[in-house]
Amino acid sequence: MNCIPLHAVDFRVTANRMDNAVLSATTPLGGELDTTPARRIAIVDDDKWVLKSLERLVKSAGFKVETFISAEDFLQSGNDSATICVILDIGLPGMSGLDLQRQLIAENSQVPIIFVSAHDESEMQTQALAGGAIAFLCKPFNDKALLDAVSSAVK
Repeated sequence: MNCIPLHAVDFRVTANRMDNAVLSATTPLGGELDTTPARRIAIVDDDKWVLKSLERLVKSAGFKVETFISAEDFLQSGNDSATICVILDIGLPGMSGLDLQRQLIAENSQVPIIFVSAHDESEMQTQALAGGAIAFLCKPFNDKALLDAVSSAVK
């Protein structure tokens, strides 16, 4: 990998359609540098212990992770374009996991969703999978099942 001194790079900041700053950079030879936000797995769960455990597991598989305690926090983050997969608790207070899935579909989001739930409710599982979820895992699930689902989602 060749290093390019920062003073030799032409940086430009523009605004995208969501009024977020976008950084672009051009090298002295006219090549573009990758300045896109890091692609990440988003984990949304209201149980802080589960959230931390899932974060550690997914990071151990080499993914960047961002965690959210609610569906509303995920939506307010504004980073959904950098999200390559969402691991989503179905039973969230406020906006439920199914409600978030419906909103993402309404916004034409193509981000794959893996649902996790403490309750084995076949009706919710049917709704989630009918809405395009990659997987529906009942807690407690084994690490391999989740990582296999993530691997399938990001292909």
